[in-house]
Amino acid sequence: MSKTVPITSPHHFSQVLSSSRIVVTDFYADWCGPCKAIAPVYEQLSAQLSRPSTITFTKVDTDRQKEITQTYGVSAMPTFVIFKQGREIKRVKGADPKALDAAVKQLAQEAAKVGEDGEASSSGGTGAAGGSWAAFPAPKGYSDVTDSIDLLGLDFLNLDSGAGDKRCLFDSSKPSSLDSKGKAAAGGGKKDWIESDTDEQLMLFIPMQSTLKLHSLHITSIPSPDSEDPPMRPKTLHLFTNRSTVLGFDEADDMPVTQKVEIKESDWDAKTQTAKVELRFVKFQNISSLVVFVADADGEGEKTRIDRIRLFGETGEKRKMGALEKIGDEQGE
Repeated sequence: MSKTVPITSPHHFSQVLSSSRIVVTDFYADWCGPCKAIAPVYEQLSAQLSRPSTITFTKVDTDRQKEITQTYGVSAMPTFVIFKQGREIKRVKGADPKALDAAVKQLAQEAAKVGEDGEASSSGGTGAAGGSWAAFPAPKGYSDVTDSIDLLGLDFLNLDSGAGDKRCLFDSSKPSSLDSKGKAAAGGGKKDWIESDTDEQLMLFIPMQSTLKLHSLHITSIPSPDSEDPPMRPKTLHLFTNRSTVLGFDEADDMPVTQKVEIKESDWDAKTQTAKVELRFVKFQNISSLVVFVADADGEGEKTRIDRIRLFGETGEKRKMGALEKIGDEQGE
C-alpha cells in the first residue's frame, strides 16, 4: 500500500504541513509523460523513507488542486518541493531527467539527515544557512509560535505585487537585505519582504492552525535609504483578533480594536532593524486569527515595508482545518 498522501484540498495540505517536520511534495499532472516516468521512483522513496510525523511524501494533482498550485507558483511538471516545518527549503522543476535524478537524491539526503540528528539540511533553499534567524531571544517563559500560522489562509490587502510573496513575512531565514542597506541580496533572487501598493496602509489577515496565547510580536522593517522613493516603517498598528476573514479598510476604521500600538523610532533595534510589540496578554487568549492593520507609517513616503513578523506566546488546542469559525463580529458579542 502506498505511503504517499494524495492532497485533497488546501486545508488538507496545511494540516499535513503542520503535522510533519519535513514534507516532500510532487506536483504532477495526469497528462504529463515525465511525471508518469518518475512516479515509480518517487513511490519507492516514499515507501522506504516515510516516517510518521517526521517525513511525509505527498502528491498534488495540479489540475484538481489549482489553488495550491497557484499559491506555490508551480508552472512546470513535475515539480518537487521540500518543506521543513511548513516552509519551503528546496525546489526542483522541469522534465530534465538529470534534474529529476538530482531531486530524488536530494530527497534521500533530506530523509537521511532527519534520521541522523532530527534536522533536515536547508542548503539550496531561500533561507539563511545555519537554521532559523531571530532578532531577539523569545521572551522568558514563552516560545516562537510562528509555525502555528496557516500560510495557505493568509490574506493581505493593498499588497504590492512587485515585492515578495506574503508568506516570506513568516520565513525563519535571516532577511536577505539586512546586511545590504535594504536592497535584495546579490544573485537576482526574489524580494523577501512585502510593500504596500497605493498608499502606506496594509491589512494583514493571519489565521492560525491552533489556538494561541500571544505575548508579543517582533516586526522587522529594513530601511533602504539609497532608494529613489524609499518605503517606510510601520508606525501605527491596529490589532484585531478572531476574525473569520480579512477586514476592509473602511470596516477596520469603524470597529473597536483589541489593541492599538504606536511604534516609536527608538523602538527599532539598529542591528536587526526589528521592533518588539508587547501585547496585553489578557486580551490575546485563545486566538484563532490575528488581523494587523498598518494604519500609517513613519515618514512622508507612499509605501510601507515589512520584512519579517514573528509571533511569541503559547500554543493551545489544534483547531479543525477548514473555514475559520466565526467568533463574534463585534467585541462583546
